[in-house]
Amino acid sequence: MEIQQSVTEWLKEWRAGDDIAIERVTVLMYRDLRRLAAHYLQGERDDHTLQPTALVHEAYLHIESLRGVDWQERAQFTALMAQLMRRVLIDYARRRNAAKRKAGDSIAPIVVDNSRVDVLAVDQALSRMSEHYPRHAQMVELRFFGGLHSPEIARVLNVSLGTVERDWRFAKAWLQSEISRGLQV
Repeated sequence: MEIQQSVTEWLKEWRAGDDIAIERVTVLMYRDLRRLAAHYLQGERDDHTLQPTALVHEAYLHIESLRGVDWQERAQFTALMAQLMRRVLIDYARRRNAAKRKAGDSIAPIVVDNSRVDVLAVDQALSRMSEHYPRHAQMVELRFFGGLHSPEIARVLNVSLGTVERDWRFAKAWLQSEISRGLQV
């Protein structure tokens, strides 16, 4: 059975109550999720205490929240796990931000597409985007936090590849404007 089909079937079995099925998914997907976590953390300072393995494990602590999902494909699992990792990173950044404010230090931003971006600024801008442009925000999450490519995003969102490309161009410009505006305030 093809890996993607296996993952999808096991996710459906997990939804139906088979707890062993999620262990099978974990074995197949762990390396990809760890690589995704490493990507998120690549721009953090050298002494950062949250490592890729820990980020994946923290996300897995919340995996039960995904049990009820109507699983369609492996990319959907990756995207939802990426959202869980995003929440972990946001919570971590908020806690660190509060501690740094007390100490008078600043927070080192993460690196995205060779640009340094504060994960909290991205999260806030993405929240604003989701109010006005929910599909665009979901697409950004899938790409930025899910590590999915345009064809995978098109399948997950059930839109054309051209729509994904147009949405991505719009979303990048919109987010850049929002983040820049936030830095000027």
